[in-house]
Amino acid sequence: MSKSPITSTLSDADKAAVGNVLQATLVDLIDLSLVAKQAHWNVVGKNFRSVHLQLDELVTTARTYTDEVAERAAALGISPNGKARTVAEGSGVPEFPDSWLKEADVVAAVVTLLAKLIERLRSRIDEVDKPDLVTQDLLIEITRNLEQAHWMWQAQQA
Repeated sequence: MSKSPITSTLSDADKAAVGNVLQATLVDLIDLSLVAKQAHWNVVGKNFRSVHLQLDELVTTARTYTDEVAERAAALGISPNGKARTVAEGSGVPEFPDSWLKEADVVAAVVTLLAKLIERLRSRIDEVDKPDLVTQDLLIEITRNLEQAHWMWQAQQA
């Protein structure tokens, strides 16, 4: 089915612009949840337990907002695409190391990837300023929560 059964009050141009932002955010959040789970399974070291649990919190945050973003797209008549190939081809999440990692290395990698995602989200907030304030509000909420997580991860490096 190529034509959306869901209509929107946005113009076609605004819907396309907002759709691109939502799709890009969707794949970033899916990848964030996968990378955080990968780290969760492979973290080792003296602070293993606290980092292990904090990674699960990050996974939960990413998965919660993945659903929010996908449902916002659907509400606007934009078909969200979270397939593995789409995520692999479109994610802006930095590459994460394979194998076992000391907790300090995991923390450093998570700090870096959260900073990148926040940067991308802040740019998207500006992109939807005119076409859709509701989507902008969602992106602001996601950014606020990821910035809080970023602070907590950075605090472990201090």
